[in-house]
Amino acid sequence: MRRKQKHSIPTKYTLLFLTAFCVLVMFVSFTLNLSGGPLNTVAGYVFVPMQKGINSIGEWIVSKADDVKSLRDVMRQNKELQAEVDSLTQELSTMKLEQYELDRLRELMGLDRKYSDYEKIGARVIGSDGGNWFNTFLIDKGTDDGIEKDMNVIAGGGLVGIVIDTGPNYAKVRSIIDDSSNVSGMVLSTADRCIVKGNLATMKERQVIGFSDLQCEEGSVDVGDQIVTSHISDKYLEGILIGYVSEIARDPNNLTYSGTITLSVDFQHLQEVLVILDQKTVQEDPDTP
Repeated sequence: MRRKQKHSIPTKYTLLFLTAFCVLVMFVSFTLNLSGGPLNTVAGYVFVPMQKGINSIGEWIVSKADDVKSLRDVMRQNKELQAEVDSLTQELSTMKLEQYELDRLRELMGLDRKYSDYEKIGARVIGSDGGNWFNTFLIDKGTDDGIEKDMNVIAGGGLVGIVIDTGPNYAKVRSIIDDSSNVSGMVLSTADRCIVKGNLATMKERQVIGFSDLQCEEGSVDVGDQIVTSHISDKYLEGILIGYVSEIARDPNNLTYSGTITLSVDFQHLQEVLVILDQKTVQEDPDTP
């Protein structure tokens, strides 16, 4: 047997009825001025809590709206501040770069004045043979600018190397740290000569290269003494600073000394160099045919 379906009044009709009832009660109360009567009492129980609830909801909505507005203001201010920070950071980076370039140019100008007897031309390093050290590298000046093979190259505090190849608008330089480099040097304070040999391995390990065959009196050469290019070199001009003695020891033959040199040039961060356009002229022996 089928169960009889229970009929229920839809919720919307119930709500409509209650609303109409409340409106009617309010109308009667105001019309008949039933203050203090039972209708007023009923209204106090019904409408006062409703009004409080409505007020609370309104205050909550207003509070949330204020919070949303404040959040939007904070986000807008944050974007503005971030844009200002980005702009200031960019300006600071530009200033640091300009200061770095200015320091490099001042360094080159100081080196230019130090070797003022020589004619020079500035050049920018445009490539290297790889690795972190500039043992051989290219510059952006060549034969069109008067650069020739065997010209000396300086930067930073002193000697960088020598030009080994040229083109119309480029030149290749072999630096004194390269394994194939040999420079005739001398101790500036005593004029005692030695051989300065490039060594890329010791540069990577301790940032030094070696010297050997130094003939000097015992104790006359010490750590910190300057090593410069010798007057007997056939390619390097005399008196260009190579570096400073960092270690020295007597050789097993008890006749010569060997050691290491801390170089005056930073061979990891070369960017600009000066090429000396004057070349070493070696006088021939008049007795030689």
